[in-house]
Amino acid sequence: MPQAEFQDTGDTGDIALHGITVRYGKAKAPVVAVEDVSLEAGPGEFVVLVGPSGCGKTTLLRIAAGFVTPSEGTATVRGEPPVPGRATGVVFQQPRLFPWRTAGGNIAFALARHGVPREHRAERTEELLARVGLAGMAGRRTWELSGGQQQRVAIARALAGEPQVLLMDEPFAALDALTRERLQEEVRTLAATSGTTVLFVTHSAEEAVLLGSRVLVMAAGPGRIVAELEIGLERAAETDVAALRGTPEFSRLRGELAAVMREAALTPAG
Repeated sequence: MPQAEFQDTGDTGDIALHGITVRYGKAKAPVVAVEDVSLEAGPGEFVVLVGPSGCGKTTLLRIAAGFVTPSEGTATVRGEPPVPGRATGVVFQQPRLFPWRTAGGNIAFALARHGVPREHRAERTEELLARVGLAGMAGRRTWELSGGQQQRVAIARALAGEPQVLLMDEPFAALDALTRERLQEEVRTLAATSGTTVLFVTHSAEEAVLLGSRVLVMAAGPGRIVAELEIGLERAAETDVAALRGTPEFSRLRGELAAVMREAALTPAG
C-alpha cells in the first residue's frame, strides 16, 4: 500500500482526517474501501460514526489510532501523525483482555507501558476501576467477570495513559440490552467529566443520539460521509440519562437519524 504523506495541516482539532482514501488489493484492480473522507473532532467533542457494514467506519477509526496508513490524505491527532498509544486510548468491540492476568493486572500492564512507576500502579489501578464502577475488583480473574464487567476493564485500561482522545469501535455491540444501557450512561458521564475527545463507531441510531454531540452518517461503495447531524441534547455530567431517553426531543432526533441512515444505506456509489 502506498504510504500517505503526513503533513502539518495546522489543524486545531484533536482529530483531523483530510481527504482520506484507502485502497486494498492489486494496483490494477484495487478495492476502494474509503474515498476522499474528511472529518474533524474538536477538543471535548463526542463524534459518532454510523452507517452500514462495510462503509469504512472502523477503517477511519483505525487510521486515527495509527493502526492503518491511508493510501491518500492526511491524518493528525492533536496536531501530530497518529502513533498507536501516544495520545489515544482504544476500546474494541471485544474486551481483548489478557486472560492470564487479573482485572487489575490488565490495567497495571497498561500503566507500566505508559511509564507509571511500580509503586503508584496499585493505587492508580484502583482509581481507574472505581471510575468504571468496579471498585474492589482488581483481584478478579477475567473468567470471573461478566461480559459487561470485562468491557469496563477494557475501558479502564484504555484510560490508563490519560489519553486526550478515546477511540471506541462498537464497544457495546456484544452486550445484553440492560448492560449496554448502563455502559452507555457511564461513557456519556465519563466524557462529560473528563473533557476527553471521543470518536465512536456504532450501527445504532439510538446509541448515536444518546452519546454523540455530532453524528456523521456514512454510505458504502466506497465509504464516504453523506450527512451530518448536530445533537443538541443536554450533556452535563449530572444529566438524568434515563429521563433523557424518554423525552420528545430524543425520540425526534432518533427518528430523524434512523431515516437518514436508511437513506444512506440505499445511496448509490458516486
